[in-house]
Amino acid sequence: MDINFELYKVFYHAAKSNSFSDAAAKLHVSQSAISQSIKNLEDKTGSQLFFRKTREIKLTSEGELLFKHIEQAYNFIKTAESKLLESQNLESGEIRIGVSDTICKYYLIDPIDRFIKKHPKVKIQVINRTSHQIQDILKEGIIDFGIVTLPIHIKGITIENYKSVEDIFVASNKFIELKGRQISLKELSKYPLLMLDRNSSTRRNIDSFLQKKGLNLLPEIELESIDLLLEFARIGLGIAHVLKESADFLIDKNELFEVRLKEKLTLRKLGIITMKNVPLSRTSYEFINFLMDKD
Repeated sequence: MDINFELYKVFYHAAKSNSFSDAAAKLHVSQSAISQSIKNLEDKTGSQLFFRKTREIKLTSEGELLFKHIEQAYNFIKTAESKLLESQNLESGEIRIGVSDTICKYYLIDPIDRFIKKHPKVKIQVINRTSHQIQDILKEGIIDFGIVTLPIHIKGITIENYKSVEDIFVASNKFIELKGRQISLKELSKYPLLMLDRNSSTRRNIDSFLQKKGLNLLPEIELESIDLLLEFARIGLGIAHVLKESADFLIDKNELFEVRLKEKLTLRKLGIITMKNVPLSRTSYEFINFLMDKD
């Protein structure tokens, strides 16, 4: 089918807003022009794309299928336009980053703050997702790059090692008998444990380490937030497995202490991922260099 891209553009905005009038306002044309464009597209595709009511429109199943692909293509096109409009002196541009909330809080906020102070006209959008979800939205063109827990094995994605981070076990004085001495993982397994959800990269990392040791720690509580794990540990509900930096403040306040292990946990590696065949914008390239201390 030889279909004018403008028809797809009209379709995208109408489907995105569920309104012909909103699409008309966005594209600065009349509502009748929008209706006619959609009619032309339906004729060319041989499919009804919208259910039309008096004031509302809704995608048909064929419309949903088309929108899924058009949205992805539109995201890539808008990214390309944004890259072309960027100036060489970083006086404009946008950076879209996919990262988990924990990594963002402890490793990204400070670099973002320093980068924006140097380049105040650059816009930075942060999208919080799990490592697995970040891979998905990278492939869909929603972000420029992501920061994830390694390893990952996905075709078409370039991986650059970013940094290693340390996870530790922490407890409140309810478990004072553990303070100041080293214990084995086998002894630790006898205590109530607080860990991230088993689908998280952090949890998979520790589970893999334990399996190599022939152990399987079953947590008392599983959560999706490290901040909640820390709060539950602080009130004595168990011993939490968390990112070291996340616990430093509570350790300094003597509200928690690190549970020392005889078996040293392996460091968790973070990586910066990009699409192999999609060039980075200059702003994203410069920000990644900034993160890697290449600036």
